[in-house]
Amino acid sequence: MKTSTPHFKASNQNLNSQPDFANLEQKIGITFSDKNLLKNAFIHRSYLNEHKNYRGQSNERLEFLGDSVLSIVVSSHLFKNLPQSPEGKLTQLRAALVRTETLAKLAQKLSLGNYLYLSKGEEDSGGRNNNSILANTFEALTGAIYLDCGMESVRNFLTTYVLVNWKELAQTAVSDNKSKLQEVLQKLYHESPSYKIVNTWGPDHDRRFEMGVYLGENCLGKGEGKNKQEAAQNAAENALSQLNLKKPDKNLNFKP
Repeated sequence: MKTSTPHFKASNQNLNSQPDFANLEQKIGITFSDKNLLKNAFIHRSYLNEHKNYRGQSNERLEFLGDSVLSIVVSSHLFKNLPQSPEGKLTQLRAALVRTETLAKLAQKLSLGNYLYLSKGEEDSGGRNNNSILANTFEALTGAIYLDCGMESVRNFLTTYVLVNWKELAQTAVSDNKSKLQEVLQKLYHESPSYKIVNTWGPDHDRRFEMGVYLGENCLGKGEGKNKQEAAQNAAENALSQLNLKKPDKNLNFKP
């Protein structure tokens, strides 16, 4: 008698075989014409390190595209629905809706971690529940939907999982250092900070990043982490400390 497992775990599959994503397609209400594009959204770069014969790419390019598509759809929704809100408020709300923790929760709701292709090391370290990986996968899936089905399908997908409950998602988003820094700099200077990689080191399975946070050409702070998101959070925390902005009643004397 055949038995079945409750969850698909891609790391136990042959990468060149066609995994069954029918359940996910049914859940999101989208049927992909290009099944390989859908599969590509779940190929974490760590998996390729153990499968040198595979000639495809990781999901990082789709993540890059999905990040931009997500931003424009969310920005457009907020712009249309909050006509009286200033730019700083819109920026703050968008940051809450597209931040790592918010996207990771949405990815968990869709059980995206079950479909990931991971290396053994990433699998053993709990990669399927890693917020950074899950958030990146959500963005990669968004990029794949855009390429395969177009912007209207992306809007429908994001409306269902983000925009319908955008107020609740924004309210429940935990205030983080990046959001705090963004809010303060928008209020004071009507400008947003930017984050740049300062340095990277270590092997692929244990990579470390140093990020700097900048306002124009001025570096406000630096931070390290095991991924870019963590390093950016630490850089923002360092900037807040440098600017004495951790307490909201502090005098703000910084000038870029």
